[in-house]
Amino acid sequence: MSAATTNGQVIGYARVSTDHQSLDAQSDALIAAGVDPDRIYSDSLSGKLRRSQRPGMAALLDYVRPGDCIVVVGIDRLGRDAAEVMLTIRDLTEKGIVLRSLREGIDTGNATGRMIAGVLASLAELELELGRERRNASRAARRARNQPTGRPRALTQAKRDQAITLAAAGESVASIAESFGVGRDTIYRAIREAEGTATESNATGAEGNS
Repeated sequence: MSAATTNGQVIGYARVSTDHQSLDAQSDALIAAGVDPDRIYSDSLSGKLRRSQRPGMAALLDYVRPGDCIVVVGIDRLGRDAAEVMLTIRDLTEKGIVLRSLREGIDTGNATGRMIAGVLASLAELELELGRERRNASRAARRARNQPTGRPRALTQAKRDQAITLAAAGESVASIAESFGVGRDTIYRAIREAEGTATESNATGAEGNS
């Protein structure tokens, strides 16, 4: 089977989730579909990473131009979940870039392929909207029960106090972070919040004495 007809270049993209998997099968399929081996971009990274965090995908999107055709073995290679995959398809279509998926038989270079891509993109938008509604409903339910609605803190209050005490005693942030098994940003954030609280307390005290 030959590559899709296009006015530009035919470019391939392949992705596997771990270093233990091989890209060979996908590369062979892309080459058989007419993709130049030198024009295959690839990633060996977790599918949980967004496309901006995958260097191969980032390089591909930086390289392609309107009229080019991107060929993939399956549309699931394009993203970490259905929503990202379908929105990627929509973005490519809007930029005038043809997408061809060998497994699903999708080719946005023709009217039928564009129609299928449009339906998939609409489903992706629906999935995102339903996800937002579920998250909002969950937060509202937790607020009604006086439960925390944000992400759990990496440090308990006791550990935060201990970390702040160590920092005030001259211990380096790197050493404190390593001791508690958290990132440096967590320690810096705790210190900033403590300094902010102290500033507010001092200001309140000054107003009371005036």
